This record gives sequence, C-alpha cells and structure tokens, in this order.
Amino acid sequence: MIATLHIEDEGFRARMLAMPIAIGKMLLTLIALAVGASIGREGPTVHVGAGLFYSLGRRFGFDDPKAASRFILAGGACGIAAAFNTPLAGVVFAIEELAGTFEHRFSGLLLTAVIVGGVVSLGIMGNYAYFGTVLTNLPLGHAWLAVLLCGVICGLLGGLFARLILLSRRGPLAMVGRLRGRAPVLFAGGCGLALALLGVFTHNAVYGTGYDQARAFVQQAAVTPGEGFGIAKLLANVVSYWAGIPGGIFSPALAVGAGLGHNIAHFLPDVPPAAVVLLGMSAYLSGVTGAPLTSAVIAMELSNNQTMVIPIMAVCLLARAAATIFSPTPVYKDFAERMVQEFERQRPHPVSTNATTDKP
Repeated sequence: MIATLHIEDEGFRARMLAMPIAIGKMLLTLIALAVGASIGREGPTVHVGAGLFYSLGRRFGFDDPKAASRFILAGGACGIAAAFNTPLAGVVFAIEELAGTFEHRFSGLLLTAVIVGGVVSLGIMGNYAYFGTVLTNLPLGHAWLAVLLCGVICGLLGGLFARLILLSRRGPLAMVGRLRGRAPVLFAGGCGLALALLGVFTHNAVYGTGYDQARAFVQQAAVTPGEGFGIAKLLANVVSYWAGIPGGIFSPALAVGAGLGHNIAHFLPDVPPAAVVLLGMSAYLSGVTGAPLTSAVIAMELSNNQTMVIPIMAVCLLARAAATIFSPTPVYKDFAERMVQEFERQRPHPVSTNATTDKP
C-alpha cells in the first residue's frame, strides 16, 4: 500500500490493489489463522481497506492519481481503526506510517473513512477495549526504571525481529531468502514443522494472534507457559512470516511484548506488573514498526488507560531509538522501497533517438 502511494502508475496500482487480491488475502489469512499460524489480521485489513477504497474511488470517477492516493490512504487508516476499534490510532497510523506526512486535503476523507469504519465496527462488535480496561499506573520515581528496561530490551528485540523478516540481500539471512525462492513449497513446509515443534514445547501457546495470552498478562491472569512465552512467540512470528503467509504483525507483536514485559516485571518487584506488561507491549511494537507515535496511541486505546500516557510515549521513543541498531529503516518503509526499486527496474525506459554529431 505504501508503494502504491509513491508510484502513481495506474497499472501498478490496479495490480497491487485489485479486489481479487483483497478477497484472496482475506481467505488466506483466515485459513492461516485456522491452522494456527502465528500472524495477525491487521496487515491484511490495511491492504483490503486500501483496495476497497481505491476501487470505490475509481468507480465514482476519481481517476486523478492524487485523488486516488487519498482514497488509498483513507482505506488503510480505516482498516487499522476497524481491526482494533481504535479510530485515533487509525488516523495517526495513516499520517506517521503510511503517508509519512500530513496534508490538510487528506483530513476530510481520512476522518470520514475512520468514522464510518468505526461505526460499522461498533455495530458488529459493540464498543469494547481490545484488552479490556487496564487499571494501573506508574508512580514517578524509581518505578520509571521499567521505562528504561522495557525500552532498551523490547526495542532491541523488536528491531531484531524486523531485521529477521526483512531478509537482507547480504549475510546469513540472504541464504534464507534464496532458499525460499528456490523451493518455496518445501521451505514453507519446513516453517510449518518448526512452528508445530514450537507449539509442542509451549503447550500450544504460540499459535494464532496471541490475543488471549497478551490479555491474560496485562490483566495479571495466569498464562501457561508464562516465562518463556515472549521469546517463543517471537520465533513463531518469524517462521510464520518467512513461510510467506499473508498476515499482520501487530497482534503477534503485542503478544511478544506482553510476554517480555511479564519477564521484566520479575526484576522490578515494587512496580505494578500490569504497568510493566503494558510498557513492554508498547515498546516492542514501536521497535518492530518504527512508529513510536502510532504504537503509543494504539497501546492507550487498546487498554483504555490514559494515566500511562507519558510513560508509554517515553518507552516507545526509547524503543524506536534502540531498534535502529538492527533496523534503521522502519520495516514497512523498507519493504515498500524494495517494491518501488523493483518497479523502476522492470519499467521500460524510452530509447533515446538523439543523433550524435561528429566533432569538427
């Protein structure tokens, strides 16, 4: 979707945002979740929303590339807002992560799309907080050590996860990419086997989005297994993404962050555990996506908690700084840049017909 905002070629947009692609992505994501893949649904909802709005815009005569960009952006924001019941996060995500800038001409369509998506979500799911209301706070003082620990540890691991799924063209990860390209079916089968083994070792805790485990951690309920869940879920996310499954990384990232926050809370006995878990979720998501403002807003809306605003914003900013050690460019931006470069390489260049003249 980010690539289509940068490439105003009608053929490229029609190919990337076609309705069959959106429908196919929805079906494949549902199948993947049904069989236990460690993925989320938010990435697909962004893509589906963008494709749907782009098709509607074209249907009603908005053929201008700039106008089409506004529809694409609004559809992506609507997808995030509807997936989490977080309208404010949808707007912030569109500005910070998708568009990378704010233009007042986008605001009307963007807000309208988010409002409509929110109303439809309310009609179907009701008014709810994704993780329920989290009644916790972080007292000013030594408790803020949790911000430092969560920001550094979860930020570094979030950046490492982003580096692992990017599959750089050099180094050991390049070998993984080449193997997947040469034998995609066999490689995907190996990823499925690795995920199944992780599921056996964790008593089936790593399958799916990780929503139940993350909610249990933040609500201070028992989780089995609890201590190693964060790292195990991180590995499950990596192998699921390597397999090429069309799934999102938001929900699984929140689950990993919750597990890591739960571990960090053991070293801070005087700090409310739920507060540390919430900080871990926010920090890891910021490290993975490279979008600290979006991560902070999502964490606050998902937990219906406004008392943690300052600590959450601080930990997201610190985590983003720590993540740059492994992933200097935000993961979505990096993927989009690769698509843009590939499009530029494949696009035919006009042949020059200028005749050369001989020097006197």
